[in-house]
Amino acid sequence: MHETATIRIAPDVKLGRDVKIYAFVNLYGCEIGDESKIGTFVEIQKGARIGQRVKISSHTFICEGVTVEDEAFIGHGVMFINDKYPCSTNPDGSLQSEADWTLVQTHVGWRASIGSNATILCGVTIGEGSIVGAGSLVTRDVPPYTIVAGNPARVLRHIEHGILAQIER
Repeated sequence: MHETATIRIAPDVKLGRDVKIYAFVNLYGCEIGDESKIGTFVEIQKGARIGQRVKISSHTFICEGVTVEDEAFIGHGVMFINDKYPCSTNPDGSLQSEADWTLVQTHVGWRASIGSNATILCGVTIGEGSIVGAGSLVTRDVPPYTIVAGNPARVLRHIEHGILAQIER
């Protein structure tokens, strides 16, 4: 269910069943799995893939090249980045186009949780069942069932019930 007057969903978006989309959302060229929730003021770009039963909170930006597995949680204002060396122009001063940069993939694992205002640099994997603390800057892979926080994000501890969660899957 969604209000189309305040939502932009391009015709190339693949929506699963019972996806809930709130107001002022911009979706194009992406896939969103069954029963996911997309909060207010979220943008999801082409080539991004969102799994089933994922919750994406308001003011989040998910760019091309990001995959979010089933049952993950993305907090408010989370920013993903997909370019290691962003520039607006080429060496000759001409504006860059899509052909002038390299897309770097990012992966968020099953049941991972990313806290509000975290920034996720490109090329990382956030392991299944892991937790990224609010306001963190993730610059490298997060192991499964691990809590990380800080700038840059560092391992705080491992989640003991991680093995049980794998068995339940």
